[in-house]
Amino acid sequence: MTAMQDTTAKPEPRTFSERLARIVGRGPTHLILGLIALVWLVPSIGLLVTSFRPSADMRSTGWWTVLFEPRFTTANYERVLASEGIGEAFLNSLFITIPSTILPLLIASMAAFALAWVRFPFRDTVFLVIVAMLMVPVQVGFIPTVTGFRESGTGLLTNYGAVWLTHTAWALPFGIFLLRNFFITLPKDLIEAARIDGASNVGIFRTIVLPLSVPAIAAYGIFQFLWVWNDLLMSLIYAQRNAIQPMTVKVTQLLGTYATEWSLLSAAAFLIMIVPLIVFISLQRFFVQGLLAGSVK
Repeated sequence: MTAMQDTTAKPEPRTFSERLARIVGRGPTHLILGLIALVWLVPSIGLLVTSFRPSADMRSTGWWTVLFEPRFTTANYERVLASEGIGEAFLNSLFITIPSTILPLLIASMAAFALAWVRFPFRDTVFLVIVAMLMVPVQVGFIPTVTGFRESGTGLLTNYGAVWLTHTAWALPFGIFLLRNFFITLPKDLIEAARIDGASNVGIFRTIVLPLSVPAIAAYGIFQFLWVWNDLLMSLIYAQRNAIQPMTVKVTQLLGTYATEWSLLSAAAFLIMIVPLIVFISLQRFFVQGLLAGSVK
């Protein structure tokens, strides 16, 4: 089998001419992929350019005219951050998103470990119930949770508590499902050897499972971060005090107030995009590894 694979495999190009021939041979594929990427990026490029254009230029010409008459200004960002409350809303988005990402990561990873490697009665039934919860729409819980928070007298609807709790609760089923399917692919012999050596479940989880599961945990963390950062509906319902509302709510309010100020709206929209973009680009390696690692056992 090895000999057959060695004779059929294509040798790696060694000389410059061989490498150039391989690149040229893949030229059509690269060209098509490049065109698709360019078309995909055009709206984002237009948004970025518009956010730096003066309002007068934006009303009279399209954003692509900057190629011939480049005129840019930072006044749109200065106005959005200073006078329209986007700067405070940006901090609110961070205060909402970071805990709403960390809490589900901690709880889901521990629950997934228990469902994967700890034996207890009705373990499979519990996992099936959790999977079934993935089918429940988020909107189903709005009325009972808001009523419960209001009648509890804890003031959760006037601080970040209600948003943290609801985002965490709705994120757990998917997180447990994703991480449990990854955890069961870990080497069984390694887990059993640790138990023979006297390691507790907490020790196994902390010293073996977590270090081996960084890609899956990072992938789930990216999913949750992007979901919470871009969320509008749950923020409208659970962040009822104006001082704790995130950027998505503020930009919606700007849309109603400055419907024709596209430069101003573009600046606010790009500020929303920049943080998820940085997070995804910096962690994309873990994102791809985490999605693929649990697919093969």
